[in-house]
Amino acid sequence: MGNPQRALPSGLATALVFGSSGAVLVLEIVALRLVGPYVGVTLQVSSSVIGISLAAIAYGTWLGGRLADRFDPRILLAPALLLGAIGTAVTLPLVRFGGEVLRGGAAPAVLLLAALAVFLPAFILSTITPLVVKLQLSDLDRTGSVVGRLSSMGTLGAITATLATGFIFVAAVSSSWILISLAILLAASGLVLGWWLRKTGAVLPGKPRTRAVLATVGLVGAGLGVASPNPCDVETAYHCARVQSDPAEAGGRELILNSARHSYVDLDNPRNLEFAYIQWIGAVADVLPMGPVQALHLGGGGFTMPGYLRATRPGSDQLVIELDGGLVDLDREKLGLQTGPDLRVRVGDARVGVADQPDGSYDFVVGDAFGHLTVPWHLATEEMATDIARVLRPTGIYVQNVIDYPPDRFIRAELATVAAAFPHVAVISSREALAGEVGANFVIMASKSPLPEADVTRRVAKVADPAIVLTGQSLSDFIDGARVLTDDYAPVDQLLAG
Repeated sequence: MGNPQRALPSGLATALVFGSSGAVLVLEIVALRLVGPYVGVTLQVSSSVIGISLAAIAYGTWLGGRLADRFDPRILLAPALLLGAIGTAVTLPLVRFGGEVLRGGAAPAVLLLAALAVFLPAFILSTITPLVVKLQLSDLDRTGSVVGRLSSMGTLGAITATLATGFIFVAAVSSSWILISLAILLAASGLVLGWWLRKTGAVLPGKPRTRAVLATVGLVGAGLGVASPNPCDVETAYHCARVQSDPAEAGGRELILNSARHSYVDLDNPRNLEFAYIQWIGAVADVLPMGPVQALHLGGGGFTMPGYLRATRPGSDQLVIELDGGLVDLDREKLGLQTGPDLRVRVGDARVGVADQPDGSYDFVVGDAFGHLTVPWHLATEEMATDIARVLRPTGIYVQNVIDYPPDRFIRAELATVAAAFPHVAVISSREALAGEVGANFVIMASKSPLPEADVTRRVAKVADPAIVLTGQSLSDFIDGARVLTDDYAPVDQLLAG
């Protein structure tokens, strides 16, 4: 039987559990955005952040329970909030400086950066719930209802924080300010709780000098976070985006999304296609029948191909479906994007956008949507390819950009998938990539009608990075019986991991 005088007021106990659980989920979601510019946004990165967060919650809850049995929980609650605030404040400099060292996608680097982004503050804040539960267990006959109520409030706090962060906070302010604001809120809550507990007779641990040192650490951490190198020109809802100038080309601009070189735009000459894969797509566009075309682009990026078609085929009607509205704004501001009746943008998911298009309405469909270096899985399935075939005219051509690495499991599966929806398929890439010697871009070409393989082959052989076109039996040998991807089975990230 516990001492009922040591229990917290029910409302305060609920608020502490609700708030601390919510704060952990805010940290988890923001961590995914903090690490993206350095190690990308892949299934492995998301799994690492989620796994590290769950480990922090597990160890923090275990430690909180042990401490609650050894000490008066009242003397630990305010310090836990203050230490959580300090851990949150130092997260930014830890990730920003550590990320520069850990750049890349190697598994140890991903795990370490995820730990820097979330483990310390989530671990500390997770000690609060068992401390509060111990205080409220004043009557063993009501243990179930107390634990159930506080557990449900912790879950509700996590859900509320998840929705608020995903739908409101990320869209309104940068990740840096979300963390700094959270650190300030935790620190203020800890100070107010400490003041109230002193009034009720609780003796809080720590000497004034210790508290001053901790406060200094928190302030320095917050200051370093603000001053630390920010890899983004702008944080959109989906990307850390940056535009950098090409020193070799006055009008050259490169769009960097989450550490990946995504697009190249020549402000002075939209016919200048820098990247090899976009030159290959341009070669396919050039062999379409003369005159304007109806084009659908799945993914906008830097709008390089829409700009090329506008310059080479005046009067064309183009629709670009781009998930990231913030990226479209950046394109307008820094990459010269000018929309109009001939070049329209729909902000939304490509799968949903294609479903809304009428049958047989396009001559040219370009699939160039990526989450870091990966085609989003739901855009890589047979169902998606079938819908694209539906919106293409009988002589229309679909091209899809894919990145893969030896042993090329994803491109083989994706070729098998597109071939399940189109009777005529080919793939364009370098000889070394098709031989499985290097990782590279592959451009899939598909149509309901015979493809202009000879014309495309001549053109891609003349670009700066010569390529070959694989068709017929050679293509079948390359696919080598790979499994077709469907909405029910599309392990894109695992196939890429090889």
